[in-house]
Amino acid sequence: MSTTVESRPVGADDLVHLRSCVDLARQALEAGDKPFGSVLVDEAGTVRFEDRNRESSGDATRHPELAIAKWAAENMQPEERAASVVYTSGEHCAMCSAAHAFVGLGRIVFASSGAQYASWKSDLGIEPGPLAPLGISDVAPGIPVSGPVPALAEEVRVLVEKSVRSGRLGNDG
Repeated sequence: MSTTVESRPVGADDLVHLRSCVDLARQALEAGDKPFGSVLVDEAGTVRFEDRNRESSGDATRHPELAIAKWAAENMQPEERAASVVYTSGEHCAMCSAAHAFVGLGRIVFASSGAQYASWKSDLGIEPGPLAPLGISDVAPGIPVSGPVPALAEEVRVLVEKSVRSGRLGNDG
């Protein structure tokens, strides 16, 4: 597991979108899902798509980052995708990183890192999931990334703990 190197500092506009991601993660938890949320923003700063985790449907691939990649492939031109930014409460897993790269989306900004998530799960006695805990840069090294953001990562940690206490985050998460 490598540490993701920040490609550029997280700015004030980034923080607004990351806040939305953490709010979506909270909504996911309240709806019975694992606490993750993501937002796709185009070059002009317009939110084009947002989603939250929906794995409680029984489909473990219902990650918001994968939903964004699918939506972008169907609704945006390649140059629009490349100029966009994906914001997310938690760093992409390997599946979502690959989808992001294949679709040609731009920068990723995350509130909490995959390494933090793995550490929190370990501290809570949760076994690792089915994927290796690779950082985005390990899976798709050409994608610029920024994160984590300590204050927001702490909020995500609290949501992860609530998820474990409620039984939503088990050995597969």
